[in-house]
Amino acid sequence: MSFLFSSCSSKTFKLKKNIPEGSHQYELLKNAEATLGSENLRQAVMLPEGEDLNEWIAVNTVDFFNQINMLYGTITEFCTEASCPVMSAGPRYEYHWADGTNIKKPIKCSAPKYIDYLMTWVQDQLDDETLFPSKIGVPFPKNFMSVAQTILKRLFRVYGHIYHQHFDSVMQLQEEAHLNTSFKHFIFFDQEFNLIDRCELAPLQELIETFGSKDR
Repeated sequence: MSFLFSSCSSKTFKLKKNIPEGSHQYELLKNAEATLGSENLRQAVMLPEGEDLNEWIAVNTVDFFNQINMLYGTITEFCTEASCPVMSAGPRYEYHWADGTNIKKPIKCSAPKYIDYLMTWVQDQLDDETLFPSKIGVPFPKNFMSVAQTILKRLFRVYGHIYHQHFDSVMQLQEEAHLNTSFKHFIFFDQEFNLIDRCELAPLQELIETFGSKDR
Protein backbone atom coordinates (compact mmCIF):
# COMPACT_ATOMS: atom_id res chain seq x y z
CA MET A 1 0.00 0.00 0.00
CA SER A 2 1.26 3.47 -0.83
CA PHE A 3 1.12 6.11 1.86
CA LEU A 4 0.99 9.78 1.02
CA PHE A 5 1.26 11.86 4.14
CA SER A 6 -0.45 15.21 4.46
CA SER A 7 -0.87 18.23 6.81
CA CYS A 8 -3.36 20.76 8.62
CA SER A 9 -5.28 22.31 11.72
CA SER A 10 -8.94 22.20 13.34
CA LYS A 11 -12.57 23.65 13.46
CA THR A 12 -15.87 22.62 11.79
CA PHE A 13 -17.47 23.08 8.50
CA LYS A 14 -16.13 25.90 6.50
CA LEU A 15 -17.62 29.24 5.65
CA LYS A 16 -17.35 30.31 2.05
CA LYS A 17 -14.34 32.52 1.48
CA ASN A 18 -15.53 35.73 -0.16
CA ILE A 19 -13.44 37.94 -2.40
CA PRO A 20 -14.34 41.59 -1.63
CA GLU A 21 -16.83 42.96 -4.17
CA GLY A 22 -15.42 45.84 -6.19
CA SER A 23 -11.82 44.65 -5.74
CA HIS A 24 -9.58 43.82 -8.69
CA GLN A 25 -9.59 40.16 -7.60
CA TYR A 26 -13.41 40.18 -7.67
CA GLU A 27 -13.34 41.48 -11.26
CA LEU A 28 -10.82 38.77 -12.18
CA LEU A 29 -13.08 36.10 -10.68
CA LYS A 30 -16.14 37.41 -12.53
CA ASN A 31 -14.13 37.40 -15.77
CA ALA A 32 -13.03 33.81 -15.08
CA GLU A 33 -16.63 32.72 -14.41
CA ALA A 34 -17.78 34.32 -17.67
CA THR A 35 -15.06 32.45 -19.61
CA LEU A 36 -16.00 29.18 -17.88
CA GLY A 37 -19.46 29.57 -19.32
CA SER A 38 -17.95 29.37 -22.82
CA GLU A 39 -17.31 25.63 -22.26
CA ASN A 40 -13.65 26.02 -23.24
CA LEU A 41 -11.91 25.16 -19.96
CA ARG A 42 -8.42 25.16 -21.48
CA GLN A 43 -8.95 28.79 -22.44
CA ALA A 44 -10.65 29.67 -19.16
CA VAL A 45 -7.60 28.74 -17.06
CA MET A 46 -5.08 30.79 -19.05
CA LEU A 47 -3.58 33.88 -17.44
CA PRO A 48 -5.50 36.90 -18.80
CA GLU A 49 -3.30 39.29 -20.73
CA GLY A 50 -1.61 41.88 -18.53
CA GLU A 51 -2.61 40.19 -15.25
CA ASP A 52 -0.32 39.20 -12.39
CA LEU A 53 0.32 35.45 -12.16
CA ASN A 54 0.23 35.35 -8.34
CA GLU A 55 -3.08 37.20 -8.26
CA TRP A 56 -4.60 34.86 -10.86
CA ILE A 57 -3.48 31.80 -8.89
CA ALA A 58 -4.79 33.35 -5.65
CA VAL A 59 -8.25 34.08 -7.10
CA ASN A 60 -8.57 30.59 -8.55
CA THR A 61 -7.30 28.90 -5.37
CA VAL A 62 -10.04 30.66 -3.39
CA ASP A 63 -12.58 29.58 -6.02
CA PHE A 64 -11.46 25.93 -5.91
CA PHE A 65 -11.63 25.95 -2.10
CA ASN A 66 -15.24 27.20 -2.30
CA GLN A 67 -16.17 24.65 -4.99
CA ILE A 68 -14.68 21.68 -3.10
CA ASN A 69 -16.19 22.90 0.16
CA MET A 70 -19.62 22.90 -1.50
CA LEU A 71 -19.15 19.54 -3.27
CA TYR A 72 -17.98 17.80 -0.11
CA GLY A 73 -20.84 19.44 1.79
CA THR A 74 -23.33 17.55 -0.40
CA ILE A 75 -21.98 14.13 0.68
CA THR A 76 -21.02 14.70 4.36
CA GLU A 77 -23.89 12.48 5.57
CA PHE A 78 -22.26 9.56 3.69
CA CYS A 79 -18.70 10.35 4.83
CA THR A 80 -18.65 9.35 8.49
CA GLU A 81 -16.26 7.95 11.08
CA ALA A 82 -17.91 4.56 10.51
CA SER A 83 -17.97 4.55 6.69
CA CYS A 84 -14.54 6.17 6.24
CA PRO A 85 -12.32 5.30 9.24
CA VAL A 86 -9.22 6.33 7.26
CA MET A 87 -8.66 9.11 4.72
CA SER A 88 -8.08 7.32 1.44
CA ALA A 89 -8.40 7.68 -2.31
CA GLY A 90 -8.90 4.06 -3.35
CA PRO A 91 -7.19 1.01 -1.85
CA ARG A 92 -3.62 2.11 -2.61
CA TYR A 93 -3.58 5.67 -1.24
CA GLU A 94 -4.02 6.61 2.39
CA TYR A 95 -3.38 10.08 3.80
CA HIS A 96 -2.22 10.96 7.33
CA TRP A 97 -2.53 14.44 8.78
CA ALA A 98 0.14 16.90 9.98
CA ASP A 99 0.29 20.68 9.60
CA GLY A 100 3.77 21.32 10.95
CA THR A 101 2.33 23.60 13.67
CA ASN A 102 -0.47 22.10 15.75
CA ILE A 103 0.11 18.53 14.56
CA LYS A 104 3.76 18.01 13.74
CA LYS A 105 3.84 14.22 13.44
CA PRO A 106 1.46 12.72 10.83
CA ILE A 107 -1.58 11.11 12.46
CA LYS A 108 -3.95 8.51 11.08
CA CYS A 109 -7.54 9.74 11.28
CA SER A 110 -10.94 9.26 9.68
CA ALA A 111 -11.76 10.94 6.38
CA PRO A 112 -14.24 13.46 7.89
CA LYS A 113 -11.67 14.42 10.55
CA TYR A 114 -8.87 14.69 7.99
CA ILE A 115 -10.98 16.82 5.65
CA ASP A 116 -11.99 19.06 8.57
CA TYR A 117 -8.30 19.55 9.46
CA LEU A 118 -7.48 20.16 5.79
CA MET A 119 -10.24 22.66 5.04
CA THR A 120 -9.59 24.56 8.28
CA TRP A 121 -5.90 24.79 7.44
CA VAL A 122 -6.67 26.02 3.91
CA GLN A 123 -9.14 28.60 5.23
CA ASP A 124 -6.51 29.86 7.68
CA GLN A 125 -4.04 30.35 4.80
CA LEU A 126 -6.63 32.13 2.63
CA ASP A 127 -7.60 34.44 5.53
CA ASP A 128 -3.96 35.40 6.17
CA GLU A 129 -3.50 38.81 4.52
CA THR A 130 0.29 38.36 4.50
CA LEU A 131 -0.13 35.26 2.29
CA PHE A 132 -3.25 36.18 0.29
CA PRO A 133 -3.40 40.00 0.22
CA SER A 134 -6.78 41.29 -0.91
CA LYS A 135 -5.84 44.98 -1.12
CA ILE A 136 -4.47 46.52 -4.31
CA GLY A 137 -0.75 47.27 -4.16
CA VAL A 138 0.02 44.84 -1.32
CA PRO A 139 2.68 42.45 -2.68
CA PHE A 140 2.43 38.68 -2.49
CA PRO A 141 5.09 37.06 -0.27
CA LYS A 142 8.10 35.28 -1.79
CA ASN A 143 6.77 31.89 -0.64
CA PHE A 144 3.29 32.46 -2.11
CA MET A 145 3.67 29.98 -4.97
CA SER A 146 4.82 27.14 -2.71
CA VAL A 147 1.92 27.82 -0.29
CA ALA A 148 -0.58 27.82 -3.19
CA GLN A 149 0.91 24.57 -4.53
CA THR A 150 0.53 22.91 -1.11
CA ILE A 151 -3.08 24.10 -0.83
CA LEU A 152 -3.97 22.73 -4.28
CA LYS A 153 -2.14 19.45 -3.63
CA ARG A 154 -4.22 18.97 -0.48
CA LEU A 155 -7.51 20.03 -2.08
CA PHE A 156 -6.89 17.39 -4.76
CA ARG A 157 -7.09 14.74 -2.02
CA VAL A 158 -10.70 15.69 -1.30
CA TYR A 159 -11.57 15.14 -4.98
CA GLY A 160 -9.71 11.80 -4.78
CA HIS A 161 -11.70 10.72 -1.73
CA ILE A 162 -15.04 11.76 -3.23
CA TYR A 163 -14.39 9.93 -6.52
CA HIS A 164 -13.07 6.72 -4.96
CA GLN A 165 -15.26 6.38 -1.89
CA HIS A 166 -18.46 8.34 -2.61
CA PHE A 167 -19.10 8.44 -6.35
CA ASP A 168 -22.22 6.26 -5.96
CA SER A 169 -23.66 8.85 -3.57
CA VAL A 170 -22.72 11.65 -5.97
CA MET A 171 -24.63 9.86 -8.77
CA GLN A 172 -27.58 9.22 -6.47
CA LEU A 173 -27.70 12.99 -5.83
CA GLN A 174 -27.29 13.63 -9.59
CA GLU A 175 -24.24 15.79 -8.88
CA GLU A 176 -21.77 13.91 -11.14
CA ALA A 177 -21.80 16.52 -13.95
CA HIS A 178 -21.07 19.26 -11.39
CA LEU A 179 -18.26 17.20 -9.81
CA ASN A 180 -16.72 16.31 -13.18
CA THR A 181 -16.78 19.92 -14.44
CA SER A 182 -15.25 21.19 -11.20
CA PHE A 183 -12.49 18.58 -11.21
CA LYS A 184 -11.75 19.07 -14.90
CA HIS A 185 -11.41 22.83 -14.32
CA PHE A 186 -9.11 22.13 -11.34
CA ILE A 187 -6.90 19.74 -13.36
CA PHE A 188 -6.66 22.01 -16.40
CA PHE A 189 -5.64 24.86 -14.10
CA ASP A 190 -2.97 22.66 -12.51
CA GLN A 191 -1.69 21.57 -15.94
CA GLU A 192 -1.57 25.14 -17.26
CA PHE A 193 0.74 26.27 -14.43
CA ASN A 194 2.33 22.92 -13.44
CA LEU A 195 1.31 23.26 -9.78
CA ILE A 196 0.94 19.68 -8.46
CA ASP A 197 3.54 16.89 -8.72
CA ARG A 198 2.41 14.12 -11.04
CA CYS A 199 2.88 11.46 -8.32
CA GLU A 200 0.30 13.27 -6.16
CA LEU A 201 -2.26 12.93 -8.96
CA ALA A 202 -1.85 9.15 -9.26
CA PRO A 203 -5.14 8.22 -7.49
CA LEU A 204 -7.13 9.85 -10.33
CA GLN A 205 -4.64 9.48 -13.20
CA GLU A 206 -6.98 7.45 -15.43
CA LEU A 207 -9.78 10.00 -15.05
CA ILE A 208 -7.33 12.85 -15.75
CA GLU A 209 -6.18 11.12 -18.94
CA THR A 210 -9.83 10.63 -19.99
CA PHE A 211 -10.48 14.36 -19.58
CA GLY A 212 -7.37 15.14 -21.63
CA SER A 213 -8.28 12.80 -24.48
CA LYS A 214 -11.88 14.11 -24.66
CA ASP A 215 -10.52 17.64 -24.85
CA ARG A 216 -8.40 16.96 -27.92
